[in-house]
Amino acid sequence: MDFAGFPRSSTTTSLPGAETGINQFLGIPFGAPPKRFSAPKKAQSWSEPLNTTALKPACIQQFAYPEAYRKVAQETFNIPAPEESEDCLYLNIRAPSAPGKNRAVMVWIYGGALQFGHGGTPAYDGSAFAAYEDIVSVTFNYRTNIFGFPSSPELPIEGRNVGFLDQRLALDWIQRNIHAFGGDAAKVTIFGESAGAFSVDALLTSFPKASRPPFRAAIMQSGQISYRGNPAPGKLWPDTTPAWNTLAAALNCTDNQSNLTCIRAASAASIKDIIEKQSLFFNPSYDNITLNANAARDRVAGDIANIPILGGTDAQEGRLVVLGQNNITAYLDALIGDQPLDVRRAIEEAYPVGGWEFPTGFDAVAQMETEITFHCPAALVANDTATAGIPSWRFYFNASFPNTQTFPGEGVYHSSEIKIIFGTYPAVNATAQQYALHNYMRGAWAKFARDPSAGPGWNAVGTGSSYLGGVADYDLDVGMLGADGADAEFGPRYLGKRFKPRDVGLSYERYRDVDLEEPEV
Repeated sequence: MDFAGFPRSSTTTSLPGAETGINQFLGIPFGAPPKRFSAPKKAQSWSEPLNTTALKPACIQQFAYPEAYRKVAQETFNIPAPEESEDCLYLNIRAPSAPGKNRAVMVWIYGGALQFGHGGTPAYDGSAFAAYEDIVSVTFNYRTNIFGFPSSPELPIEGRNVGFLDQRLALDWIQRNIHAFGGDAAKVTIFGESAGAFSVDALLTSFPKASRPPFRAAIMQSGQISYRGNPAPGKLWPDTTPAWNTLAAALNCTDNQSNLTCIRAASAASIKDIIEKQSLFFNPSYDNITLNANAARDRVAGDIANIPILGGTDAQEGRLVVLGQNNITAYLDALIGDQPLDVRRAIEEAYPVGGWEFPTGFDAVAQMETEITFHCPAALVANDTATAGIPSWRFYFNASFPNTQTFPGEGVYHSSEIKIIFGTYPAVNATAQQYALHNYMRGAWAKFARDPSAGPGWNAVGTGSSYLGGVADYDLDVGMLGADGADAEFGPRYLGKRFKPRDVGLSYERYRDVDLEEPEV
């Protein structure tokens, strides 16, 4: 254990109707203040009571220009804006105040395109899981952007994904210490959204079948890392060494024998300013330690962590992700430029601009992004995992509420399910339907965490057809996706979804067939 003596200073809160209060332990160090661009190290242990009544700073954030996109990203994911520091390896625990032990543990890994995000974001407050589901909830910080994924040629390949190493160190701390908070280290579920789901999948696919990972179940919301349309297999994202060199030039670090040493000596504020204003992005590297170059192949072979998974997507992911893009040709060039012309034409024909479905080029591009980048890979992950003999469940989120919209017409946007699951949507203008949906989804996630092999409450992929069920008394349709029948075949061959967004609820509707080529794995 990393500490001795009880109690540690904490705060206790309560939620309406809950049978127990919540003990909050905020700002617990799981890592020492990290050396820039270096792997994290364990935090020093302590013997005196630790003040855990306030959040610690976030890691250095990157909200890149152009200004329109930067503003939307900040308003969606960064209010209130946190204090930032390179000394940021801290975690937060919310646990039931009632005596107990061996509780299930849910560990949230935040998204943010591996450019921004922090565990103290109000939307990720796991108090409802602790109060209503008897779950120990954990969030933590990890380094992102250049501070988490430096692409310096001077660094060995195994030393470039320090953000992923931060995640592993947090999970290691939880294994060693969570029992002191009433949790069971053998009952850990990791879950995340977007880049957090990337991270979950990276963890899943970097532990081979015979291993014992520091978690027993995983939930991936709107993301995965195994199946990428472009670049070609063997590459995750474009090489970001040029971005590193651009930063070095901007910092006047080109005359030194080691620009790594020079950039390490620069101020964090200077680096942040340059990478934001010049839109310099820094991506993970395939080190085959934290990121598996053959994740799709190993999933099909079943040589990944042998644990149950739950994954799914939102109905209109792309309306936030491709905000401002309306040129279909440019979009497809960037996304699948290496695909045959007939494939591109088939995709364009599936999204005709000008009708009620896609009035503008943006509407078409947004739905292409939704289906090609999110829906199709989610289906591949679920189906390939199930085929390999690993239990897999799917969900599909199609709920839109005015009090969670950042801008008009946002719809069922990327990340819109998070506040519903955590119950952190605004109380102002909240509806009975919204509350019922929160209760249902929170309960399903918690049920999965408590007993992963039993699932969240509907058929596993490959064990029965999908079906619709009601939530409470509010006639909310819930799409629980199985894998038998035509609806379960949704994947790269099924694009061009035809539906109008529902006002509330989770729903599922059939997809029409467009004959496209399956990607190789």
